Amino acid sequence: MSQEQQPKQLPVVTPVRVVIALCLIAPFVAMLWVGSYAKTDPAFIGIPFFYWYQMFWVLLSTALTVVAYQLWHRDQRARKGGASQ
Repeated sequence: MSQEQQPKQLPVVTPVRVVIALCLIAPFVAMLWVGSYAKTDPAFIGIPFFYWYQMFWVLLSTALTVVAYQLWHRDQRARKGGASQ
């Protein structure tokens, strides 16, 4: 009786994918929690907190999306490389 070898299943939820999810969810949580930034002080170069905080998150969201993208591609390359072995 010969047993057929099943291809090794890689886990769906990995630490890298958790980091990717956190990178993509953080901007939504920060922007939906309006009470945390609905104020005028501290002002930054004369711009009320309400505005510069949102602009800060535009830049930070871009950086987090780039990080998530890079991690996703690294994860996909690792999965393809591991599946062919």
